[in-house]
Amino acid sequence: MPFFERYLSLWVALCIVAGIALGHFAPGVFETLGALEVARVNLPVAVLIWLMILPMLLKIDFHSLREVRSHWKGVGVTLFINWAIKPFSMALLAWIFIRNLFADWLPAEQLDSYIAGLILLAAAPCTAMVFVWSNLSGGHPGFTLSQVALNDLIMVFAFAPIVALLLGIASITVPWDTLLLSVVLYIVLPVIAAALWRRWLTRGGEGQAQSQNLGQARLQRVLQRMHPLSLGALLLTLVLLFGFQGGQILARPVIILLLAVPILIQVYFNSGLAYLLNRKLGVAHCVAAPSALIGASNFFELAVAAAISLFGLESGAALATVVGVLVEVPVMLSVVWIVNRSRGWYETTSRPGG
Repeated sequence: MPFFERYLSLWVALCIVAGIALGHFAPGVFETLGALEVARVNLPVAVLIWLMILPMLLKIDFHSLREVRSHWKGVGVTLFINWAIKPFSMALLAWIFIRNLFADWLPAEQLDSYIAGLILLAAAPCTAMVFVWSNLSGGHPGFTLSQVALNDLIMVFAFAPIVALLLGIASITVPWDTLLLSVVLYIVLPVIAAALWRRWLTRGGEGQAQSQNLGQARLQRVLQRMHPLSLGALLLTLVLLFGFQGGQILARPVIILLLAVPILIQVYFNSGLAYLLNRKLGVAHCVAAPSALIGASNFFELAVAAAISLFGLESGAALATVVGVLVEVPVMLSVVWIVNRSRGWYETTSRPGG
């Protein structure tokens, strides 16, 4: 894993400190930035979110969907975890911990918002970092690429209904117009833009094989240039969020720890369930490992964007999604360690297959 990604949690922690300090000493700056809105969409954050999301979607080749049939068992398990288990298990965990067990230690007026943020975090499967986790666990590249492409396609249609359903179950008012605007702004348009951009970069010409190689080289150069911008945009977004959240966090620093508890439980629960189901079905370890990792990780960039659009920069929902960013790297690295260390146990009874 590249140096910067390896220590992403450290950079996130530093951005938290920087954001809180800047919010305390220069509150006027954050008030001005927070007021730059159109249709409840904060413009500075929208630009940063696009810089985060677009390079990640640019990596996805939707032609890879043809490989889904080769790994149908692993794909089926991952889809089951991502869309039938993870959002609903997170809603249950949020209700247990935020609404009940931790309610006395959290601001009462933010309980609904924290629950909403956790639901948003779990409702979108990860798009980018799973390529890193898959590589570290010896995952099958074709499976990982086709699974991510399929999840992105499903997300265009399923994200809003699932979020609305779970927010409704949690008795949280759903601002449908803002939710649909978020889906269009942060899923539909970036997917279309990335697909068109990727097609333009990899377009063919005379000498098909040579043209394809040149196209892939162009794509890789663009991705290499965009990658620092993407990570920089993520960190700047965190500074903004914690600039607005600083007062609340300084008053009750235990909030971050309490919000992390249901996130950690759902990661280990969903990854473990996906891993065991793949083993039961006789799926090869090189498919089961990334299946478990994709089943557990979250598209936190989308979650952050949706939380800001729906509930605002100063909301508990935005804070809850940012806590997901904080714990993402260390907890997913621990899942990678588990699937790698258990490979011998996994392969003793599972039969090679898709």
